[in-house]
Amino acid sequence: MRSLPIKAFKYVGAYISNGWGEFLPADTVIRVEDASKIYQMGETQVRALDGVSLDVRKGQYIAIMGPSGSGKTTLLDVLSALSRPTSGEVFINGKPISKMDDNQLAMVRGKTIGFIFQTFNLIPRMTAMENVMLPLWFAGKSVGARRKIAEEILLEVGLGQRMGHKPSELSGGQRQRVAIARALAVNPDVIVADEPTGNLDSASGEQILEIIRKLNEEKGKTVIMVTHERYVAEEAREILHLKDGKIVEKEKITKRGSKK
Repeated sequence: MRSLPIKAFKYVGAYISNGWGEFLPADTVIRVEDASKIYQMGETQVRALDGVSLDVRKGQYIAIMGPSGSGKTTLLDVLSALSRPTSGEVFINGKPISKMDDNQLAMVRGKTIGFIFQTFNLIPRMTAMENVMLPLWFAGKSVGARRKIAEEILLEVGLGQRMGHKPSELSGGQRQRVAIARALAVNPDVIVADEPTGNLDSASGEQILEIIRKLNEEKGKTVIMVTHERYVAEEAREILHLKDGKIVEKEKITKRGSKK
């Protein structure tokens, strides 16, 4: 894999030049090139990803499906730069993550990607407001700005009456709304969701899917979501089917609940 300095990338019209005579569409938020991920389990090597290539464009809504052990969560981790590939490359807004140190990578990830986890990952001792304010503290916002942004987003996700409540005082659906608000706090380009309805009852799950749908359709957020549930995946416009660490099918969804 060719190593490129970050500065080699520049916009040329509607494309990003990588300095090698190749061009990425300027609306490519994430590009994965021939990425593999290998874990060492004792004397055994486990190939969780096997030569995956993928472009994620601004405004796309992609679902990732596959049996257990197919590499879904590993692909999500690599796409979102939570994990570096063993080989291959990942570009975020045209910048190769192999050229970034951990601090640079955390900064790019923090500004570009918002995370929604199945288990919410809220800090128990903090209120809903404080949980949403936390990434804004890392972003260097003032206390006043943090509070204003958090309040606006919590109102937007329907938690105006729960801002001062701690996670233990909230239902599962409410906790996931706090997690969504936290993901939106820094206004990221991409929302990455790992089984966002997995721990919720059906009614709460539908409400969360509606919020995510509006983020994509009304606010233009790019959404990448892992799920085991077919009806959840059909919220997306494209479903990637994984098997043995490879993308074996790309399925277009032209209308919610219908396959092309």
